Amino acid sequence: MPARRATSVPWWRRLVTATGSASAASAGSYRISTGLAVVTCALAPAYTIRWHLGPLPTTVLENAILVTIAAFIVESISQKTAPYWHTAVLAPAILFLLAGAISIAVAPDHRAALGLYRAYFVEPMAFGFVLINVITTPKRAYFLVAGLALGGSVAGVANGAVVLNALRHHTYDVVNTPPVVIYNTANAVALYLVPVIALAGAIAMHWPSQRERWVAAAFAALGSICVVLSFSRGGYLALAAVAAGLALTHRRRWMLIGAGVLVGAALMLIPTLRHRVLTDLDPSNGHNTLVGRVHLWSVALQMLRDHPIFGAGLSGFATVIAPYWNPTNIDRFTYPHNIVLNAWTETGLLGVAALAWILVTGFRSSWRGWRSAPPGWRVVHLGVLLALVAVVVHGLVDVPYWKNDLSLEFWTILSLSLALAALPAARSHAAASRGAARAGTPSSQP
Repeated sequence: MPARRATSVPWWRRLVTATGSASAASAGSYRISTGLAVVTCALAPAYTIRWHLGPLPTTVLENAILVTIAAFIVESISQKTAPYWHTAVLAPAILFLLAGAISIAVAPDHRAALGLYRAYFVEPMAFGFVLINVITTPKRAYFLVAGLALGGSVAGVANGAVVLNALRHHTYDVVNTPPVVIYNTANAVALYLVPVIALAGAIAMHWPSQRERWVAAAFAALGSICVVLSFSRGGYLALAAVAAGLALTHRRRWMLIGAGVLVGAALMLIPTLRHRVLTDLDPSNGHNTLVGRVHLWSVALQMLRDHPIFGAGLSGFATVIAPYWNPTNIDRFTYPHNIVLNAWTETGLLGVAALAWILVTGFRSSWRGWRSAPPGWRVVHLGVLLALVAVVVHGLVDVPYWKNDLSLEFWTILSLSLALAALPAARSHAAASRGAARAGTPSSQP
């Protein structure tokens, strides 16, 4: 009889053991940077607090990012730690930076474009680079999500209170733009909250510790209420996609899906919500925003036929589209409200390709992590996967990236799916796997 093959330990079990020791060894590493990163995430909505340092405009959020980056540099030097930078998104991120730099030259207002490049490209991407190195355990990822949730709760509750007050005093007609506080539009509340709800929902359903699950569930419930009160139809669609995704990952998926359908049906019994949703199902209604979006997209495409390679440049959409749009429309838009058209008008075809590459890489990394990463990290990867789903779904009809807080949130979420690969144990395992593949050794991976 042939010799019985020794039972091999799954790669992820070896990795979780190694990661545990590596994490224990690095538990004291980057403590200050990690704490500041959590605070920065909590301050994401504070980009609305602005002032000038000499001739340069700045915000609370920008200063928090810069302080975090400075602390990371100091801690890296003091710990004699070489930062990990060779991530799966390195190449598309460089292309995205290049596309943004080109768009500064293309833009009608170079000064405004440079400011957006700093706020939407350089600073959030640098912050994400820091997170890839400092998020060494799932627990740290949890606290980072808690920071995003705290900032979103403040903005969401404040906005919800204003909306409820307007409804109570009958000063708000739900077919019109909702009242808003902190942000410029109520849609911005949903754009920020739904990806964080995806992360919190994954934690609430799959995290090992019950206390953390309850905290995450409480935020997911509160955040969902705030999204409902934002009256954002795109937010409703993204939230439904996240809820469906979460249900499908649970062993009681059909019961959860049925419960979700019942909750949605119950919400539609509320007259204000039903009226708001049905408005966009009636093409003849003058308040139908989807009809307006389709018209905006068609005009944006007309403009792009004349500027196909580089688009309008950063901050240039409102100016470049004016001859096509302004003669017949009183509304003014800074973006075309579609994830592809937003990237195309701002950064040209190179930016579209780079952003698509980044998203595909993020989806692949988070999907693989959800399927095969160590237990604690699996939850993080699932949250990232569903958060990216929310970004894409909401991006069909809105602007899910081109704001200070949203670009920071995007790179923060993406970094969580890349942090595991930055751990020494994970890198050692990957190197060993590549070496075994070159030598023709059978892999122990499932």
